[in-house]
Amino acid sequence: MYKYKGKEYPCCASLTMGIIGGKWKTVILYHLLDGTLRYNELRKAMPTVTERTLSLQLKHLEEDGIVKRKVYTSKPPLKVEYSLTDFGKTLIPLIKSIADWGVMVVEKQGEIVE
Repeated sequence: MYKYKGKEYPCCASLTMGIIGGKWKTVILYHLLDGTLRYNELRKAMPTVTERTLSLQLKHLEEDGIVKRKVYTSKPPLKVEYSLTDFGKTLIPLIKSIADWGVMVVEKQGEIVE
């Protein structure tokens, strides 16, 4: 049994999926691989996610120490940027592998729809 931030997980894979699992967290992390993005840039990169869901998933990733949220208040309008923390950057090989596997599946069995 594994315990992380007060939750118990039956195995290490379960713990990993508890942190980055779900429909949108991995997608968010994929878009942050190349660097910092503003909230609206993430929204544009993920047009099918609702604002509420994106906000909640970003909040969860921030709480788990995976994503860093930086707010600039020096001059209006308010500017919010998201980036991977050092801890979040440890997920880069995993996220790249997940994305590469998806490309392989499409190349062998699917099609790309633009």
